[in-house]
Amino acid sequence: MLSSREKQIFRLTITGSVVNLLLVIIKFIGGVIGRSSAMIADAVHSLSDFLTDVIVLIFVRISGKPQDEGHDYGHGKYETLASLIIGVALLLVGIDLCVENAILTTDALNGKVLPRPRMIALIVAAISILSKEGLYRYTVLKGKSLNSTALIANAWHHRSDALSSIGTLIGIAGAMFLGEKWRILDPIAAVVVSALIISVALRIIKPCIDELLERSLPQTTESDITELMLTTPGVCGMHRLRTRRIGSNIAIEAHLKMDGSQSLHDAHLIASEVERRLREKFGPETHVGLHMEPA
Repeated sequence: MLSSREKQIFRLTITGSVVNLLLVIIKFIGGVIGRSSAMIADAVHSLSDFLTDVIVLIFVRISGKPQDEGHDYGHGKYETLASLIIGVALLLVGIDLCVENAILTTDALNGKVLPRPRMIALIVAAISILSKEGLYRYTVLKGKSLNSTALIANAWHHRSDALSSIGTLIGIAGAMFLGEKWRILDPIAAVVVSALIISVALRIIKPCIDELLERSLPQTTESDITELMLTTPGVCGMHRLRTRRIGSNIAIEAHLKMDGSQSLHDAHLIASEVERRLREKFGPETHVGLHMEPA
């Protein structure tokens, strides 16, 4: 059975997939009929969005599985892997768009006359901007509320598509209304947008790599954890704090110092209270490993 969180992620991702598939078809038709190479490149970008939606659907389902014999810490990092794949796909698309349009720009500077786009390409670009920006805003809002890195990464993919379409719109409009020599605006705008796409991709990739390399949580988060532990009645001190992220959840391990003269039962109650407070603050699926020591 899927959890409520997984169901919401699935529904939202499927909605995005349907929109992306429709945009792929519309953009390819608009690019071919509208004689716009930038629009065709934009269609390829939307196709990458559709493919990454499929990746999210597969990996979020896997990441929601509980811990088993082979995965003592659960399957949360499958979601991180999905985010990494999305980021890499976005990076490759950005590089491809940049190279392709840089070549077109060079050709135009060398005297090659670029074709004049038609109105259908302009209309399709406007439709893409409105639909993808709306999809981005809703997806990133839900991604934050569900604490899903894969969903947030996918939202940025929607935003990058909207940005790509803005560049396409500017280029098409310039090529259509400013004359033959201004048709170079189409590939130039696409190069600028592809640079933005590459930047977004790197911002998605970096935290995924940090997590897969077991990077500790931010210092501010560790300070909050330390304060919560030390303010728990019965805890005299703590050391050897270790933290890391596991998908949308986190893992916390530490050594707690307590009164050595009290019973094991009382020490266990104190440790259980620390665990309760940590899970209340950071989520019920937070992994907590505590070692008790006499002060």
